[in-house]
Amino acid sequence: MILARIVGTVVSTRKDSRLEGCKLLIVKPISPEGADESGYLIAVDTVDAGFREQVLIVSGSAARLAADCKDRPVDAAIIGVVDSINLDAQHERELAAVRRK
Repeated sequence: MILARIVGTVVSTRKDSRLEGCKLLIVKPISPEGADESGYLIAVDTVDAGFREQVLIVSGSAARLAADCKDRPVDAAIIGVVDSINLDAQHERELAAVRRK
């Protein structure tokens, strides 16, 4: 799974008919601390996620197992909206050090 943030939408009037009715979103992978990582993905939204929300993404064959993605040409799917992220004590200290910089 990939942790990401929704940064935009994709509107496509001409596409594979199996993608009709699917909401396509642009997502930016992020670290658990919320820092941007490299690259972007276009993902099918299966959970009605909103702009700037942190989400969980699956890709590859796992994406085709997401709700309403079976037999669709999907390589990435949003399968969850993240409410919170909790790290163990060691990683919390590292995060605090990063925030102080």
